[in-house]
Amino acid sequence: MSADTARRRAREVALQVLFQMEFVPDIELATRLDYFRMHLDITEDAWAYAEQILQGIEKHKQELDNIITEKSRNWKISRMAPVDLCLLRIGVYELSFGQNEVPPKVAINEAIEIAKRFSGTESSHFINGILDDVLRTNS
Repeated sequence: MSADTARRRAREVALQVLFQMEFVPDIELATRLDYFRMHLDITEDAWAYAEQILQGIEKHKQELDNIITEKSRNWKISRMAPVDLCLLRIGVYELSFGQNEVPPKVAINEAIEIAKRFSGTESSHFINGILDDVLRTNS
């Protein structure tokens, strides 16, 4: 598995864990990670990056949500589709707190491509607009 494919898989796993957290918030992250680790086929590199994303999102969740709220001018977080919100948290985390580990355009493109696979038809445009705005602000 190439590094790009491993990172995509890591983001997809992070999306699944975050999505579950939207509906069952009372389970600790470590417990979730153990469950998904037992049930998903994922390389060690991909797993390590998924954990990094999830721990970073857990640590910066309020800041991430504040950024998303600011950039999604006409949308409240409570009105966003859960998949879109989870993908935005991943993308904003990589852009704002990822310590330049991933080139910004790659982080945005990955969020868009995953949205095309897991979310609605307009989601990729919505996610692209918000993440582009975050990138402009961070630059």
